[in-house]
Amino acid sequence: MDPFFLSRLQFALTIAFHYLFPPISIGLGLLLVIMEGIYLKTKNKLYHQMTRFWVKIFGLVFALGVATGIVMEFQFGTNWSTYSRFVGDVFGSALAAEGIFAFFLESGFLAILLFGWNKVKPRTHFLSTIMVCFGAHFSAVWIIVANSWQQTPAGHHIVNTALGTRAEIVDFWQMVLSPSTLDRLTHTLMGAWQTGAFFVISVSAWYLLKRKHVEFAKAGIKIALVLAVTASMLQLVTGHSSAVTVSETQPAKLAAMEAHYDEFAPADLYLFGWVNNKQQKVQLSIRMPGMLSFLVHGKTSEPVKGLNAFPEDERPPVNIVFQAYHIMVSTGLFLILISWTGLFLWWRGRLFNIRWLLWVYVFTVLGPQVANQVGWMTAEIGRQPWIVYGLLKTDDAFSPVLNGGEVLTSIFMFGFIYFLLFALFIFLLNQKIQHGPEVEEQIEEGHIA
Repeated sequence: MDPFFLSRLQFALTIAFHYLFPPISIGLGLLLVIMEGIYLKTKNKLYHQMTRFWVKIFGLVFALGVATGIVMEFQFGTNWSTYSRFVGDVFGSALAAEGIFAFFLESGFLAILLFGWNKVKPRTHFLSTIMVCFGAHFSAVWIIVANSWQQTPAGHHIVNTALGTRAEIVDFWQMVLSPSTLDRLTHTLMGAWQTGAFFVISVSAWYLLKRKHVEFAKAGIKIALVLAVTASMLQLVTGHSSAVTVSETQPAKLAAMEAHYDEFAPADLYLFGWVNNKQQKVQLSIRMPGMLSFLVHGKTSEPVKGLNAFPEDERPPVNIVFQAYHIMVSTGLFLILISWTGLFLWWRGRLFNIRWLLWVYVFTVLGPQVANQVGWMTAEIGRQPWIVYGLLKTDDAFSPVLNGGEVLTSIFMFGFIYFLLFALFIFLLNQKIQHGPEVEEQIEEGHIA
């Protein structure tokens, strides 16, 4: 049992499970601001009812996000002590900012959001909703800052100590605004907005199929659909910008994303395929000649740096990066198509009458989650073999005192606990959805056509 492999597996499993919840919190937080804002503007009790229902869901998601995130951070010290020593100065500032300025802001106002309906004025409650939403987004900012520094280190110098080398900040804002930070932040936030939007669309579509809470569901779909279309289109823009940045700062990752091997030649864009790394070609594929060169440089004949330009021990595992990237792109395009389809049918007055589309919407809740997971796989596996790009390799960042049995035992323990947490989450979520919006909240005005 290799403790190094098991530690990587453990971190991958815990962070993948944790990342199911923060995107919902971020996207749903924005929708809560919109819903409650509409209520304050129109005084339509339907939107008050809607906000109260989704606040309960938000509280459940937030609790799971906090519980699963704590475990992830402890692994830095237990499994990756060399890495923690190397990045401590950088990560210490970023994660401290996340805790002090973002998490406490979000959690502090969460109490008013959840329990302050009849205890504070409506505008005060709305302010708490805005602060919770802002805190969720601000938390993402500092997490992305820390992770982006790993991808494109900046604003630091390397110091040799008795315990080994470490990176120290020399320019805080250069560290914060590393070359990939803004692209990755906007791309991640758009994915979170999509996650929240399609979560609301899914539940609302289920209500319509069951002919329950019909006016509530129609209004929810309309609000969420606007956000879904907006985020889906912005995702295209941020995704393209991110790919251009990757071509400049992490060319080996871009080459792996499209399995481009030629050392310096025009690069094709693949719709799908299977990478044969030994033969250095993509099999069972459909490709668009020169299109990657066009997207990156604006010319199909412009050369792109390929994998053969890098030493073999500095190339990421190609096939898994290729597949994860193409699953992300295809899922994103599907979400654009299905959201624009809904918007068009809404305009034509047919959105709520097409049952097959409503069933599709029920299951689209999985789409952004899949895209988020494989997107992070693309980013993190594509960075390999570096844990801090160009500075520290992953196999040099491991805690040497661990043995395989300890790590394997902890994987089983965390796996069991996470299984119970997820089962509890699904049970409670199903209970709240089955119950629906509060029955005592009667709609006194307005009608959703």
